[in-house]
Amino acid sequence: MGESPLKKLRDELGMSQEELARQLGISSRTVSRWEAGDNVPTFTVPQIKALARLLESKGKTIEDLPDHFGPSDD
Repeated sequence: MGESPLKKLRDELGMSQEELARQLGISSRTVSRWEAGDNVPTFTVPQIKALARLLESKGKTIEDLPDHFGPSDD
């Protein structure tokens, strides 16, 4: 399996799982599960807004998010 697109994006943003989790108001375990492909992300509206603000602060947009967060099948 290849690297998780979410992990790749998180690394590009220079953030740890803990930092991303804190920004979104979730646990770092949840981020870990998303990256491992164990859970499919669901977001509340406030979490979507927080994610959009975070991405914007790093010069990215929601469009930069991967369609799937788990590891690729490569």
